[in-house]
Amino acid sequence: MRQRLLIVGLVLAALVLGGLAALPHFRRPATLSGYVEGEPLYLSAPVSGAVVQVNVRRGDEVKAGQPLFTVDPRQLSAQREQAQAEVAAASAQARDARLGQRPVELAVFDAEVAAAEARARDAQAVLRRVEPLVAKGIYAPARLDDAKTTYQAAQAQVAAARKRRQAAALGQREEQVRAADSRVAQSQAQLSAASARLSDLAPVAPTAARVEEVFFQRGEWAGANQPVVSLLPDDRIKLRFFVPQESLAAYRPGRTVRFSCDGCASGLTARIVFVAPRPEFTPPVIFSRDARDRLVFLVEAVPSARLNPGQPVDVEPLEPGR
Repeated sequence: MRQRLLIVGLVLAALVLGGLAALPHFRRPATLSGYVEGEPLYLSAPVSGAVVQVNVRRGDEVKAGQPLFTVDPRQLSAQREQAQAEVAAASAQARDARLGQRPVELAVFDAEVAAAEARARDAQAVLRRVEPLVAKGIYAPARLDDAKTTYQAAQAQVAAARKRRQAAALGQREEQVRAADSRVAQSQAQLSAASARLSDLAPVAPTAARVEEVFFQRGEWAGANQPVVSLLPDDRIKLRFFVPQESLAAYRPGRTVRFSCDGCASGLTARIVFVAPRPEFTPPVIFSRDARDRLVFLVEAVPSARLNPGQPVDVEPLEPGR
């Protein structure tokens, strides 16, 4: 009897030990729970204004570069026109700085040169008449000195008048020309900024996407930087699921996981793009098949098919070391 009880006890102990050894395998979840997450793009205008046109509706498919909406452009159009006028004025000033004075003004300098040359010729003629008379003793030597001085002064006046004429034809100084060019560049930058702000009033789709929501309709007032349309590109839809910490080594960016969801086609896959560096507790919205107090790591993967945000998914676990 005792021998039979001993055998039964040994069998029970073996069964208990075997069950404990197999417990981790039973605790390993058959699938990992997760959901589909979308990261929308919010399109807005940089200034406040009335929405004058809406080109899309919720649920539409848009292509890259397709117009979405337009905010009243009148205020920024006036600013751009003002900037264009400033560019034209600065460019005219820069050209004028290089051209020098006007022909009428240059004619004044030409007249001054002609008058100085006439006085010089008259002084030279006087000098020629005085020189022989002084040599004959008719005039005193002081008369010759006066004639020479007058002629030299007339020649200096001619040289000065010619220099003024040349300076008037050269235009403004080099520093003034550079300053005029700087004003042109500044006004052109202001024009570019005004044009960019004006184009921001009519945003286009940066990529192919679905229109997730239209927040304002035609005639409504939208505040500055307040979203008018939200887009959901396919490349910004991801799976988010949670991996137990003891299985984390199998999940690396670039690896592929298989998943399934209700109503979806079979054989869906997703490529892992992110693994959280820190653990967290299982979120309460995820009805995990395991204990809620286990630490898990968030993993994000890009699916191979179009899905809708909010869908729950089941991800097949990866085998460690593969």
